[in-house]
Amino acid sequence: MIGLIPSRRGFRSLSSLGIIPMRTWLVSGSLAGVLFLIAPPLASSRSAIHWVSEDRSGRLVYRSLPRGDRIVDFSYAGYGAGGVLLPRVRAAVTLSPSGGDDSAAIQHAIDQVSSLRLQDDTRGAVVLGPGTFHASATLRIEASGVVLRGSGTGPAGTTLELTGEPHLAIAVGGQEQIQPVGTVAHITEGYVPSGAQSIAVDNTSEIAPGDTIRITRGVTSAWLHFMGMDHMARNGKPETWVGNSISTLRTITAREGNVLRLDVPLTDSYDRQYLPPEGAAVSRVLVTGRIEQDGIEDMHIVAPARTVALSAPLFRAIRFDDLRDGWARNLLIDDTTEGVEAGGGASRVTIEDVSIRHTTAVTSPAKPADFSLSGTQILLLRCSSVGNNLFYVVTGARNQGPNVVLDSRFLGDGHVQPHQRWSTGLLIDNTQVPQGGIDMMNRGEMGSGHGWTMGWGVVWNSSAATLVIQNPPGSSNWSIGTSGLEETAPMKIYDGPHGNQGPDLPQGFIESPGQRVAPASLYRAQLRDRLGEIALQALNP
Repeated sequence: MIGLIPSRRGFRSLSSLGIIPMRTWLVSGSLAGVLFLIAPPLASSRSAIHWVSEDRSGRLVYRSLPRGDRIVDFSYAGYGAGGVLLPRVRAAVTLSPSGGDDSAAIQHAIDQVSSLRLQDDTRGAVVLGPGTFHASATLRIEASGVVLRGSGTGPAGTTLELTGEPHLAIAVGGQEQIQPVGTVAHITEGYVPSGAQSIAVDNTSEIAPGDTIRITRGVTSAWLHFMGMDHMARNGKPETWVGNSISTLRTITAREGNVLRLDVPLTDSYDRQYLPPEGAAVSRVLVTGRIEQDGIEDMHIVAPARTVALSAPLFRAIRFDDLRDGWARNLLIDDTTEGVEAGGGASRVTIEDVSIRHTTAVTSPAKPADFSLSGTQILLLRCSSVGNNLFYVVTGARNQGPNVVLDSRFLGDGHVQPHQRWSTGLLIDNTQVPQGGIDMMNRGEMGSGHGWTMGWGVVWNSSAATLVIQNPPGSSNWSIGTSGLEETAPMKIYDGPHGNQGPDLPQGFIESPGQRVAPASLYRAQLRDRLGEIALQALNP
């Protein structure tokens, strides 16, 4: 049975209140009952029962919530959908610094390589030789198969020094267009759990293996009320949490009757009682204008050290968008106010061995982000930041993963914190924030009404000074094998920079606090399970 408890906002699932399913039993092959333990409010979800474990053969075994939700398979994050070595693209053009503004020369070389014919999905690399290149304008890669490569990050390597008015250093992306085709179908199931890799729909006649589909959750007043996101206001003005809909793209790998098999697991759940009457919409779509196989690598990017508010024009490092299968690797970035962004149109991107350093901080209460994940299947591998009063890693609004932060380290009083408006499917794996925090929480009326920021997220064998891991209504977040002070907190109500009102929200599932668990890395174990031991070679330095 599915446990529901009445509240002043309607019925809530037991898992959303931190009520732990302890045992199930079967009678004549059918589910007869579920025994639940209601834990104390401030330790409501602490558990010694493994959510993911290894069996005797080393394969992973997952424990599910009563409705079938489980920790997502995050191994699909990264270049090539995980487990694929980043390519080393051949040099096509090599430049030396001029001593003056090099923006036009570098852009001309990029455009020249962009006009070459694709060979093995690549055109070539623009190689910046040793020395300092000055750039007063944004460098743009807008074609597939183009790489901008320096000669290393050290003293004998390449420095790209940003000059002139504040600007973005490098933009990589196309002009993606998503066009619906044919009749809209709808999911027929009453509930699709997070982690599912198939859906049943009412019409599959126009959908075939290889097609891309868009799954759209229409936002209803019932769901907003259930989530407690229908009454936010700031300075007397109502705030809108997520807009009208939340969508994600998947590719069909097989069709079996009315069931569609998906290439990547879903990172959100779909509960029919909180959807429009017809259910979640499924549309076949044509995706055009997206570029592929582009990268930025082996250079030092430097901006002028400035103390600024976020409302001022900013120096920023790199933005990926409308890009599939791209990468940034071996980069050192100094004093850009914001760092590397994977926009909503970015997918299957690896950001590897990227270090960001700050010598100055912003002056406004709003904080910049070093790594911003608004796309899907993004992998941050061995990345780092040094600085205070900032977010080291954030997620954007309404984006669905899986996204992963792996083997990374962030020094200062900042936070790894999903930022706004219901993103799902983030794994923080073997990552340290020794003076700061890791949070999967309800930001409430902060910002412009960020509300619940993350569902179905996991912090695995990591550490932080503090952690705030909360369970949203009808969803879960996990902290497993992680060290740090596990704090509780209320929803953020804006009454100044330190707005806190109301009761503490339900704590997420806390397993083995302060003691690491097996497997040592969830992402690596999932990658090995799916693709075999050889796939782990893609993660080697």
